[in-house]
Amino acid sequence: MKPKIELSKEKKAGIVESIKRYFSEERDEEIGDLAAMLILEFIIEEIAPIFYNLGVEDSHAYVGEKLDDLFGIMK
Repeated sequence: MKPKIELSKEKKAGIVESIKRYFSEERDEEIGDLAAMLILEFIIEEIAPIFYNLGVEDSHAYVGEKLDDLFGIMK
């Protein structure tokens, strides 16, 4: 089971507006709130976990390097 990414109402509204603006400016298409919300839900469910996991992997590697540095100062 994938963890659900939760966004505040305000953040969702802002992202929906960004999606609508993207379609308007980049694709010369007008989409409504429902279509933009469905795109956002797709991104949250299918794409965001990939980037989240990449962030976790990068954090793990960074912390691992710092631990190696810490063990390097042992006498």
